[in-house]
Amino acid sequence: MNKIAMTAGAMLVAVSATGQNAGFKTTTGIFDAEALEALGRVSAPAVSPDGKTALFGISYENLEENNSNNDLYLLDLTKNGTAPQRITDTPKSEGGAVWYAGGSRIAFLYPDADGNMQMWTMNADGTDRVQASEHPGGISGFLLSPDETKIVVIGNVKYSRDAADLYPDLPKATGRVIEDLMYKHWDEWVKEIPHPFIGSFDGAKVSALQDIMADEPYEAPMKPFGGIESFAWHPDSKTLVYVSRKKTGLEYAISTNSDLYAYNLETRQTVNLTEGMLGYDTMPAFSPDGSSLAWLSMEHDGYESDRNRLFILDWNTKEKRELTTEWDYTIDEFAWAPDAKSIYFVAAKDGVIPVFSIDLKTCAVRQLTDVCADFTTLAPIGKDKVLTMKHSMLRPNELALITLKGKKAPVLSELTDVNGPIFAQLDMPAVEKRMVPTTDGKEMLVWVVLPPKFDAAKKYPAILYCQGGPQQAVSQFWSFRWNLALMASHGYIMIAPNRRGLPGFGSEWNAQISKDYPGQNMQDYLSAVDYMKKESYVDGARIGATGASYGGFSIYYLAGIHNHRFAALLAHAGIFNMEAQYLETEEMWFANWDMGGAYWEKDNKAAQRTFANSPHRLVDKWDTPIMISHGEYDYRILSSQGEMAFNAAKLRGIPAEMVIFPDENHWILKPQNAMLWQRLFFRWFDRWLKPEE
Repeated sequence: MNKIAMTAGAMLVAVSATGQNAGFKTTTGIFDAEALEALGRVSAPAVSPDGKTALFGISYENLEENNSNNDLYLLDLTKNGTAPQRITDTPKSEGGAVWYAGGSRIAFLYPDADGNMQMWTMNADGTDRVQASEHPGGISGFLLSPDETKIVVIGNVKYSRDAADLYPDLPKATGRVIEDLMYKHWDEWVKEIPHPFIGSFDGAKVSALQDIMADEPYEAPMKPFGGIESFAWHPDSKTLVYVSRKKTGLEYAISTNSDLYAYNLETRQTVNLTEGMLGYDTMPAFSPDGSSLAWLSMEHDGYESDRNRLFILDWNTKEKRELTTEWDYTIDEFAWAPDAKSIYFVAAKDGVIPVFSIDLKTCAVRQLTDVCADFTTLAPIGKDKVLTMKHSMLRPNELALITLKGKKAPVLSELTDVNGPIFAQLDMPAVEKRMVPTTDGKEMLVWVVLPPKFDAAKKYPAILYCQGGPQQAVSQFWSFRWNLALMASHGYIMIAPNRRGLPGFGSEWNAQISKDYPGQNMQDYLSAVDYMKKESYVDGARIGATGASYGGFSIYYLAGIHNHRFAALLAHAGIFNMEAQYLETEEMWFANWDMGGAYWEKDNKAAQRTFANSPHRLVDKWDTPIMISHGEYDYRILSSQGEMAFNAAKLRGIPAEMVIFPDENHWILKPQNAMLWQRLFFRWFDRWLKPEE
């Protein structure tokens, strides 16, 4: 493994003086919820065609107005220490910004006069803003062809039927006519689905947009998370590759089998490039010379947390080849090197998310970063540089540059310090890595976050953090709600285990949790707590536990088995009743894979074990105060799950509190709701874990 050199001085530039946090002054020196909300949020950069300038966004939340706003900035990559230049200052957010016209102009998303998102263009200095598209209902993304004469935009088309479609004489009837599954998804009733529209672009205006999937009842990109990364133009601008799962209703609900489709603009013919590949196929990207197409592929249908493998397809022969047969980790995103001889990618490995490269001929993988941080977004510059973003448990995203030095260790340079003036006022926690023995004879990486000015001679309360997903990495992640540094700054020792079922430790470790929710991963949680209780500075009588989604399920389950380890619990958006969840959720592939099947399948041992160990069956053993939160727009895990858990606790005489957000989904996103949640979070744990205060 390469050790990486770090240059953090000359190129580090603070830009917050231009942002909404310029006037932030702490009164306590503590990283609190107010400081968290004041932080600027850096978005993915785009590199100018000449490789000299980075275009990126910084958004700030406005607590009073209960919204956020993203503005665009330019950073000169040729001059160390140059401050970023702000080029937009508008009431609404600019997003999805890219360069065109040789870097003289920028295209971006911005609302029109009716509030619909459209494509706009402007000069590279932010002047001469003009609206370029006028698509009915707006667009959610766009991608210019390499020759910049064509464009694909993402627009919505009608999907479901309502009463007026059946009976026009009942125009005010509100009934939804439902005939199959997937009638709602994540946080919406599915009334529209996204389609790709291809049109012309003359450098100023978008015209002649045509739906290339007209009359097809399929999503492209796939909801709820698919975006413009689901599309790739061939360098000759004659073919568009897109991602779609061409299924509906029940078939859609039980399958993750998406494919890559090539649409020829001249013949208007569509070809399935990945037919017979059964799992998710996503993120297509052509090599710079157009000779190969790379993409990420999962092997199994119905397993959404399967290992993401890196495949390439020879564009002439259509021969497919996996590059990562010897790489037992899942890839998050990738980018072609300009010489097309290698591909850069990021993947969770050993508790962090580094940047790697893989040689196309030898398939040899090289780790390019070796710091205690995660990386996201890859924008190669020439033959020896990669622009990226770096974050950790202690700092949010900042721009960084990796410079390759042949066989020598790459050099990592931090380019921005957007929130430096805020962090300069604060005492921040410290993060430690522990290797904890598990009950089955293995070792588990556990991140321990210690409060600011930690004193080992004192006693501290602690909180176990239970990850959601269930298969999402507990790496050096930064969250604007589940922020471990914020929790530690409030005086808690945070315990964050990489328990079974998390990526970064091989496929076996990641897959173990499937069909075994109440099994080894629960023992891993308890092993981490028991290990930390041995430390003299941990008050074993004042330990709490918290988590969301699968983490919320974990809290409900641990409530029945923890054997007095915890003094207080908090669950957000968790599964309480597995039988109800099986029929309430929408993505049935998830339920079938993780739970093992339906609860009425009496001969299905995996399913029967899952449902027999549902948290709601352990309520008679609950004895610990519990707080519950949920969003009513959460159709992944309905708020009724939280309501059932709260009712059960109250009926058992257990101290309980619940907060329901009627306008939030699986996440708490609105600034004032997020602030409320943080205040209630600490009010609850302080009540039970800091009673003397």
